[in-house]
Amino acid sequence: MGYLKTINWKRELKETALIALLGGPSVYFWCTSCFNNWDVALASMIVSAVQWILLWQGNAHVSTYLSYKIPWLENPSKRFLLGVVGVIVYTPLAVYSLYLVLKYGFDIDMGDIKWTLLISVGITFVISFFLNSVEFLKNWKKASLDAERLKKEQMEAKYETLKNQVNPHFLFNSLNALTNLVYEDQDQAAKFIRELSKVYRYVLDTRAQEVVSLQTEMEFVNSYLFLQKIRFDEKLQLNISIEGFEQKMLPPMAVQMLLENAIKHNIIAEEEPLTIHIEIENGEKLVIRNNLQKKNIPLEESSGMGLSNIKSRYEFLSPIRVEVIDGPSEFIVKLPLLAFEK
Repeated sequence: MGYLKTINWKRELKETALIALLGGPSVYFWCTSCFNNWDVALASMIVSAVQWILLWQGNAHVSTYLSYKIPWLENPSKRFLLGVVGVIVYTPLAVYSLYLVLKYGFDIDMGDIKWTLLISVGITFVISFFLNSVEFLKNWKKASLDAERLKKEQMEAKYETLKNQVNPHFLFNSLNALTNLVYEDQDQAAKFIRELSKVYRYVLDTRAQEVVSLQTEMEFVNSYLFLQKIRFDEKLQLNISIEGFEQKMLPPMAVQMLLENAIKHNIIAEEEPLTIHIEIENGEKLVIRNNLQKKNIPLEESSGMGLSNIKSRYEFLSPIRVEVIDGPSEFIVKLPLLAFEK
């Protein structure tokens, strides 16, 4: 169903009509004698139009579907091989099906089916070469433009991520909590300092990295959450379940930015605790969800840049998009988990 949603049906109808108009009369080049009789000429043009539609549009969809599943720039050799196989399998099947329908359904003989199949496969290879060349060039051009766009977006994203972490409010709240701890529990204060240093070390170490393992990200998240738990205590509830998927990959600090957004935009109180769940969905997505109890935050303080930056980074790394569900009682973000071959 995902591929069907990408089809522009209005354009498909126009292209099909154009192919029929051009393909129908083309039978004249193969069978001039067919035009000695009007009935034979009309039937021949209809058959020719249908055959051209099957060959052109059918192979176009085979090519487009393969590119949807296996992008040219991701694995060109595999995509090319499957394209050849697709032509070899689809074309004879389509032509022979048309042959059977015409022969037994309408009593129309297309002649020697072997010769028809041979010509059809030859024509289709030319069509397929043209379609695949166009598609490859389109993908190459798009990739070049995306790469340029991403350079700028990545710089903005990394700057925004760093700014969100090393910001005066976060540092002020952390130092304020530390001040209280020093007098109340020196052992806990020492641990607080260690976890705070881990947070800043992670920020510095991952600035140049596009992805990190889920395990590495969650170690950082645990340090960050430790600091927040000192501040909010039982008013902030956390449920984390990621066992078995620690080696999956995702952009660094993506989870932390979502946690920071949840803490920033929601009321956190004893009578209204904020509960955040981090869990795996179908082994493919990391789901971060929290109950909604929104604060009234001025628009200038709530730019939404954090979530936009996460989406931009994922656009470069994966065709699967970040899913955001802003429901009446819960805010949910689903981050695709990535797997890269070593």
